[in-house]
Amino acid sequence: MAKMKRTGSLLAWAAAVLVTVVVPHFALAQEQRPATINVFIDCPDYFCDYDFFRTELRYVNHVRDRKDADVHVLITSQETGSGGMEFTLNFIGLRAFAGREDTLRYVVSQRATEDEIRRGLVRSMAIGLVPYLARTETFDRLAVSYTAPPDTVAKKVVDPWNYWTFSINLRGYGNGEKSYKNSYLSTSASANRTTETWKIRLSASDYYSESRYEIGDDYTVVNIQRGGGAKAMVVRSINEHWSVGGRASAWWSTYDNVDLGLRVAPAFEFDIFPYSQSTQRQMTFQYALGAQKCRYHEETIFLKTAEYLFDQSLTASYVIKRPWGSVTTSLEAANYLHDVKKYHVELYGSLEVRVFKGLRLTTGGYVTFLRDQLSLPRRGASLEEVLLRQRLLETSYNYFVSFGISYTFGSVYSTIVNPRFETQGVIIRM
Repeated sequence: MAKMKRTGSLLAWAAAVLVTVVVPHFALAQEQRPATINVFIDCPDYFCDYDFFRTELRYVNHVRDRKDADVHVLITSQETGSGGMEFTLNFIGLRAFAGREDTLRYVVSQRATEDEIRRGLVRSMAIGLVPYLARTETFDRLAVSYTAPPDTVAKKVVDPWNYWTFSINLRGYGNGEKSYKNSYLSTSASANRTTETWKIRLSASDYYSESRYEIGDDYTVVNIQRGGGAKAMVVRSINEHWSVGGRASAWWSTYDNVDLGLRVAPAFEFDIFPYSQSTQRQMTFQYALGAQKCRYHEETIFLKTAEYLFDQSLTASYVIKRPWGSVTTSLEAANYLHDVKKYHVELYGSLEVRVFKGLRLTTGGYVTFLRDQLSLPRRGASLEEVLLRQRLLETSYNYFVSFGISYTFGSVYSTIVNPRFETQGVIIRM
């Protein structure tokens, strides 16, 4: 009995030590680790600097897969009428925050630098994450600040350009070796105006391409291509679902055997979803009725050097962007009114899906069925023109397809940034 009492006293003493020393120490260790949220930033690479995001938003855990996240930040964008960008940031709650969703918008001008864009995105994300951080220990260490504008009196904005934006571009390059030389020069200009009611797009471009192939000592093949054109589009908004407008264009191309083409096409469009939701989803149907005149460099296979044509087209497109990925599809059918057998049908699609944790699939492409190649030259194409792609060739279809698959595994956290050895120097051949 005495032995049992001593054993009981020993167990009681051990339990007391466990409660008074070990448990508080373990709890203290747990309290010393910052309690925050896991965040998955879903943003196209061409305007997102993930290293910068991780560096600036250090008070959250950055994870590589949305299934490990408490908040999925989905960033989409669309161009503004002035040539800038409007970013839509959707904060989608997961796990403990499931069912909650918030949206913020951030607009930048066309003059914004990459640094200004990324800082604006970080600021928007920091604000959008506050409601989620409010339920963590990190919230106790957050502070709110406000920078007042220089003049707090509201002033009416006066735009001397009346919403017009202009762009002029000149681009050229050259490359070659002993038996090959290539040069390319292009120019373009555009003028755009966008308001809630009107959308106007004007553009013009021209290019010159020359390639020289020296085959042996006495034989040189020269490939020269020229082309260009001008386009105009005017659209009038009717309501959240309907719009009406038209396109006009002029073009010329040695490759297509077109000396001068002119086309005018009024059109209307219907979007099943409101246009205000365009960054998330669109399902549009557009019908156009066109009239055109074409003058050809050479007589065509239909014995024409010039002709007037009338055509119609119907295009259906669907775009959706969701946390699991995105889908873009479009189907266009068009024909000439003088002969309905002269037509083309084009199907385009792209798909990005996160199948499961770490596995992502991407695919895209188009296929076009052609029965309307009216500008094909009667004389056909020489062997050189075929090999060098100097002339449009007869075909009943063309296509392009791409696909990719990626799988990432390992640590779900990716907060640390280490930029060492990122710069590229001189290529050393070994």
